[in-house]
Amino acid sequence: MRRDISISVDVGDVLDFSADVLVLKYAQDLYGADRAVYERLESVSPQPRLPKVSGFTFHDARGSIAAKHVLFVGVKPLREFGYAEIREFAKKALLSLAGEAPSAKHVAMTIHGPGYGLDETEAFESELAGIVDAVTSGDFPGALTIISFVERNSGRARRLSASLMKVLPGGILPLDGRGPLRAMEGSAQNTLRTAGYSSDAKPHVFVAMPFAESMDDVFHYGIQGAVNTAGFLCERADLSTFTGDVMSWVRQRISSATLLVADLSAANPNVYLEVGYAWGCRVPTILLAKDASDLKFDVRGQRCIVYKSIKHLEDSLRQELQGLSSRESAINRYGDP
Repeated sequence: MRRDISISVDVGDVLDFSADVLVLKYAQDLYGADRAVYERLESVSPQPRLPKVSGFTFHDARGSIAAKHVLFVGVKPLREFGYAEIREFAKKALLSLAGEAPSAKHVAMTIHGPGYGLDETEAFESELAGIVDAVTSGDFPGALTIISFVERNSGRARRLSASLMKVLPGGILPLDGRGPLRAMEGSAQNTLRTAGYSSDAKPHVFVAMPFAESMDDVFHYGIQGAVNTAGFLCERADLSTFTGDVMSWVRQRISSATLLVADLSAANPNVYLEVGYAWGCRVPTILLAKDASDLKFDVRGQRCIVYKSIKHLEDSLRQELQGLSSRESAINRYGDP
């Protein structure tokens, strides 16, 4: 008898989301949802154990949250938790549950990567790929029928639901004898074979801008869509999230970027620092500003997109990226004039 696993992206709070098991990472420190759940567990079980890298701990939630159990999977520190590590995390999570909770029917997970700057679609597809890896190898709870990705941001949930449907129509992961990948169309097969493992080799654009809620719409609807449409991963760094030497990660992502896009609105000093570093690395830059008066003297001579609205920004940036792509293709073909 054929059985499938239903996968969805649901808007909600992990504290209030009902499931047999809630899966969380432990990046050798606690962040966001991980911290909130851990504090709830502490209220019913003093000092719950947390795992080392590659380990896991399994906890009875005892009514402290809506899920019955919590699985923490130990991963590398956040600044080292990239696309490949996200894929391995998801695989490890289901493998761990195969032994700890084989009767689990409904597993809830969170989305990793976008909250600290990775390309949200690539990060999500990497996590999906890890799930497919576990299912393909048979390392998952035998009773599993539902996997829910719980996301508080409704805009991100909507965008990633659309990405999910492109890879898994209807959100269905088939469990027939051919294996889940063989049951998929060619483009979906290729996406899930390569996501995570080849992500670092893909061209990416680094976005320098304040990582603030007031700038989220500018990033998600004005910049990210245009960058992804042009064929690039779109990354930015939340300097407040990382611990340790975050700037080494920022420098690495800027120096390896195809392009840096910088929003100079409000003259944030970190943004100017990142632009200067990109210039030092000879990384091409596209400058943005809501108002030309926001520009400081050292960039006033540079070409800048001054945008009136988010839609205006998206259209202008898309045209700029298309122009750069056309010029790069011409150079690759005929040489730089």
